Amino acid sequence: MSDAPEQQEVLIVTGMSGAGRSTVGNALEDLGWYVVDNLPAQMLRPLLDLAERAGDSLPKIAAVVDVRGGRLFSEAQEAVRTLRDLMPSKVRVLYLDATDAALVRRFEQVRRPHPLQGDGTLLDGILAERARMEELRETSDIVIDTSELNIHQLATTITETFAESERAGVNVTVLSFGFKYGLPADADMVGDARFLPNPFWVPELRSQTGLDSAVSSYVMAQRGARDFVEAFGRALEPVLDGYQRENKRHATIAVGCTGGKHRSVTLVGELAAHLRDLPGVAVSVKHRDLGRE
Repeated sequence: MSDAPEQQEVLIVTGMSGAGRSTVGNALEDLGWYVVDNLPAQMLRPLLDLAERAGDSLPKIAAVVDVRGGRLFSEAQEAVRTLRDLMPSKVRVLYLDATDAALVRRFEQVRRPHPLQGDGTLLDGILAERARMEELRETSDIVIDTSELNIHQLATTITETFAESERAGVNVTVLSFGFKYGLPADADMVGDARFLPNPFWVPELRSQTGLDSAVSSYVMAQRGARDFVEAFGRALEPVLDGYQRENKRHATIAVGCTGGKHRSVTLVGELAAHLRDLPGVAVSVKHRDLGRE
């Protein structure tokens, strides 16, 4: 395994049933990855041995590993750990997650049982899988919450995450959100903008968003706003530097306010501008809840 091609990448795709693994596999194939679906964990090492012999013919391999493997899945965590020891800078794990409510809705739409449901309810199967997947989720490099994404949005997210243009040491998504819609499950760090006065209560600003200059000027003129951006940005610098040393190539930094419309949108834009000046860091901005009100 030590003679693997320098540019070879291995991505293990896993996560909750119904969270979009098939969509992700298709999107990765469109990006030129060699995708193997429903691979038993014990076959990961032989697959990579084959890839090593293939050389540059198989530079990017994605293996979908999940509970459909039945009892064989119990060895998944150990198999992943072994691969990381063999190829520490080339193996990543992508974990797809979604809320229980979203998963129940999706299974009901396709009228299929959950693979772990057995004689129990659909929710019983989901909860059993979540418990079984907990350790893999905690050690994953990338976690994507697909609860609010349709298949096209998920495919776009994968394209943005794994496109050939990603050459930075760490790719950072700076995300605004509204606390009243729930914390983003895939956030690595979360900041809170609710300490600032809410433009929602200023009549002429209520219908505008943090993308509008009148709102952003109002937010940044408030006491503590500029200090927050500068202090949070400085605090992230050693974190992102450490991510690069540890080969964590993707991170999501979230900033929330009440509705995700005014304060968080403004601060995310300011924070992104700060992070773009850091070496080895590529930054993209997303507004999860903009337009929901």
